[in-house]
Amino acid sequence: MMDTKLKNILKEIRLIFMKYGIRNYSMDDICRNIGISKKTLYNYVDNKTDLVQKVLDYELIMDNGPLGVISIKGNAIDILLNVSMRINKEFENFNPIYIFELNKYYPKIFKEFVEKKRKSAYEKIYKNLEQGINEGIYRKDIDIELVSILYIRKIEDIHNTEFIESRKFSFKEIFNVMFENHIRGISNEKGIAYFEKQKKSLNIL
Repeated sequence: MMDTKLKNILKEIRLIFMKYGIRNYSMDDICRNIGISKKTLYNYVDNKTDLVQKVLDYELIMDNGPLGVISIKGNAIDILLNVSMRINKEFENFNPIYIFELNKYYPKIFKEFVEKKRKSAYEKIYKNLEQGINEGIYRKDIDIELVSILYIRKIEDIHNTEFIESRKFSFKEIFNVMFENHIRGISNEKGIAYFEKQKKSLNIL
């Protein structure tokens, strides 16, 4: 189990990696940036590879995947909107080089991370679809398994660095369009009306 101090350290380091990438920051740079000594950092990690592993482990623990926020009150659409706001805030300064460097320099670690996150995200999306159908705001005729798989695929596609860098759009812009299309595609008339109301009320997307 990860202690609170380590979680706080990894949270700060993860933000650095997401904004600037991994290779540009040495262990000295990291310690100086977040205001801790190398001795403190090395009490928790063995080397930079171990640090990257723990940062990814922290991400899985933190939200257990894109739809891992299980304590949100409200219906299925409220949960999706909450997740959308959190992802948008988190990725305001997202730099695609982070994913590129994970894949290039830490392929084994990254592959294992992606598999775990994919499995967790699938379970959360599947559960959200079931909830929305039971609440009468999602279409009853949707194929829950197929829609869950396609959603995961879309998320992975927009993380593709070649795709993002070849377009003038930011990750946030691409995610928002994909996200809204997802909600409109799975919602019935009642759900879409509720979505429009909440979107206007929260001033999002």
